[in-house]
Amino acid sequence: MRKQTVDILLRLDEEEAVYLDRMVERTGRTRSAFLRAVIRNYQLCEKPDPEFYRAMRELSRFGNNLNQLTAKANSLGFIDAPALRKEMQQWQKFRKDIYTEFLEPRRMQHNGRV
Repeated sequence: MRKQTVDILLRLDEEEAVYLDRMVERTGRTRSAFLRAVIRNYQLCEKPDPEFYRAMRELSRFGNNLNQLTAKANSLGFIDAPALRKEMQQWQKFRKDIYTEFLEPRRMQHNGRV
């Protein structure tokens, strides 16, 4: 593991400190990790919301299930068609849910203003 051994004192005015803290919070990193990434010219992304992590866990679950079905087919010499069909139906529903949640355009709520 790397050790950071050089301390750098950086003075900011109040506005700069608030801005830095807001940027750091949006990325979900520590101040030090944020500044090291900026110094290395990385383009940082905002930390995804919890729904992203839920979707990634679900995607991982599908991968694990398909891997198990593949291993079973390889060892037994045939494919468990009902299990594969069920997994494919769940995958298709998941894909539709992801599209609806993250990509499908939503009608803006009218707030009474023009």
